[in-house]
Amino acid sequence: MPPPSDIVKVAIEWPGANAQLIEMDQKRPLSSIIREVCDGWSLSGSEQFALRYADGPQLYITEQSRGDIKNGTILRLAISPTRAARQLLERIQSHGIDARLEALKELAKLSADPTFAAEFINMEGIGTLARLVESGTHFGEMLAFTLTAFLELMDHGIVSWDLISLSFIKQIAGYVNQPMVDVSILQRSLAILESMVLNSHSLYHRVAQEITVGQLIGHLQVSNQEIQTYAIALINALFLKAPEDRRQEEYTNPLEQHLTEMASSLAQKHLRSIILNHVIRGNRPIKAEMAHQLYVLQVLTFNLLEERMMTKMDPNDQAQRDIIFELRRIAFDGENDPTGTEKRKAMYTKDYKMLGFTNHVNPAMDFTQTPPGMLALDNMLYLAKVHQDTYIRIVLENSSREDKHECPFGRCAIELTRMLCEILQVGELPNEGCNDYHPMFFTHDRAWEEFFCVCIQLLNKTWKEMRATAEDFNKVMQVVREQITRALAMKPSSIDQLKTKLRGLNYSEILRLRQSERMSQDDFQSPPIIELRERIQPEILELIKQQRLNRLCEGSCFRKLGNRRRQEKFWFCRLSLNHKVLHYGDLDESPQGEVPFELLSDKIPVSDIKSVVTGKDCPHMKEKSALKQNKEVLELAFSVLYDPDETLNFVAPNKYEYCIWTDGLCALLGREMGSDLTRSDLDTLISMEMKLRLLDLENITIPEAPPPVPKEPSSYNFTYNYS
Repeated sequence: MPPPSDIVKVAIEWPGANAQLIEMDQKRPLSSIIREVCDGWSLSGSEQFALRYADGPQLYITEQSRGDIKNGTILRLAISPTRAARQLLERIQSHGIDARLEALKELAKLSADPTFAAEFINMEGIGTLARLVESGTHFGEMLAFTLTAFLELMDHGIVSWDLISLSFIKQIAGYVNQPMVDVSILQRSLAILESMVLNSHSLYHRVAQEITVGQLIGHLQVSNQEIQTYAIALINALFLKAPEDRRQEEYTNPLEQHLTEMASSLAQKHLRSIILNHVIRGNRPIKAEMAHQLYVLQVLTFNLLEERMMTKMDPNDQAQRDIIFELRRIAFDGENDPTGTEKRKAMYTKDYKMLGFTNHVNPAMDFTQTPPGMLALDNMLYLAKVHQDTYIRIVLENSSREDKHECPFGRCAIELTRMLCEILQVGELPNEGCNDYHPMFFTHDRAWEEFFCVCIQLLNKTWKEMRATAEDFNKVMQVVREQITRALAMKPSSIDQLKTKLRGLNYSEILRLRQSERMSQDDFQSPPIIELRERIQPEILELIKQQRLNRLCEGSCFRKLGNRRRQEKFWFCRLSLNHKVLHYGDLDESPQGEVPFELLSDKIPVSDIKSVVTGKDCPHMKEKSALKQNKEVLELAFSVLYDPDETLNFVAPNKYEYCIWTDGLCALLGREMGSDLTRSDLDTLISMEMKLRLLDLENITIPEAPPPVPKEPSSYNFTYNYS
């Protein structure tokens, strides 16, 4: 008879004694269980003790967290968090150097525990650590452990960052600005400054006075990628929290590209080239956290365009209208202006039509829709000034075509700008967990404008290849969007490489790719072929199912949600080889291969799993609704619900792993695999198998047969054996 669900069998250790094997009744108060365990070892004062996990992070067990204890868990009797906090607080203030170092080392480890952290903070422990830092008397390991404990304690969110003193900020900033400082101290100092900036508006101003982007450049030139990552993370934090007047200066001269105080630092050649040469093109592969920070930097840089993107043109603003006059002047400079006002107005109308504006009389009206607003005009002016020959060629080439085949430059530039803003998500906040940065945007000081210039030439070329007319405008834009997104997916390393990728994606190639991708959906619709497909599908589905289960057996690494500093916050999950148990456990760092089952301390019997839920139905997505989980995290979330009313929550690292795991878990439970990946794999594999079988049929040599003997007319039945 199975034990009641409220009973868990655990082992409890105590140094120097044999472990106790007990059946823990989850309905009994925890204090009663601890008293019984203490009595077993003749220990008095049970209120001075607590239970902790023996493995992993070794967290304290509370009435709120005891439900996570599983059968077979190894626990450890330890001094209570209150007693531990009091003892450590006394020891870190002792005069003995060795005793203080050991106390700080233990404190750095225990501070990650929320139960201990609450007790230590209640005893004014954070203030004590801050004074130790401010004194400037701690160095080396002792200082590193102090900063680690301080950061872990503050990350629990119990104490407001606004309480941090200016002298503490100056001391931490001093470690960052020192030319030679211990790596562990520098790493923690950068992380503390980043947390200050992200969590306190008032501290942003204080940190910004002590640390500038220019001072962080040196930390990007080191060989330690973690230091580089923290440096870029601090740059991103300063960039993200900068007041609007510092991030985006007022647009004063419409004929010159506007720059911001922060943007000018980010766009300057020195910083950009250092990120490119020492990080992106460095000798070390880019880790996930660095890729995320580069993606955030890319997004924040592009978001500087949002103000112009959402600014409507004022048709009565002469300074703004001068930009349009400048576009006309550059394109048609060789023609003399007529003297009469009416003649000039008529000629301008003709020129504006040749420039491809929708409103020939007052083209300023073309820029009143947002997005793309004035950003489209900025892009057009950049093309006309920096790539003048290309601009003139596009305009004059189209003005000399037959009317029905001319490509309207103005209309195309406006719509293209809107499209590029959508593709690069201009104006949207970075997605947590996204690593989708593009190296080519770090290769040029004016990467956005150059990107536009390449794409407008692509649009003009595609228009000619399609022999498009004005009625085909939307079709052309759809093809161009596909060309651009396919090229970006190849991650070109430079603007020149982007041009090469786009040359290979001409209109004919897009048609070929579309046809190839539609084959599995549109071809083979005759009844015998449909019958063949239906016969093949079950074995292909079984093949996909086995592949998914094999991938679950290999396992995957997942990142824990809610941890901004993502290092050392991973966990791994894999399916047992007999498909009967899910093994999982915490890891100190992202693994480079499979993790042995012995290192995964927790497990769930597959027979206990009730269901798998995704997206908004996941408990951890409901819990974090207040944090405004972004759409991407929501799309990667899934949970395993198992007896009794427990959940194991996941956020997949990418869409592929999400499909693999959700499909694999459904297959494990005998349910239908319904992800986009499965449908795609099914169509692809069925098409391949059908082509192979049909090819075999075509290659069969049929021997010559004697002439048939004439018979009376009758019906003939043909049986096709497709196997």
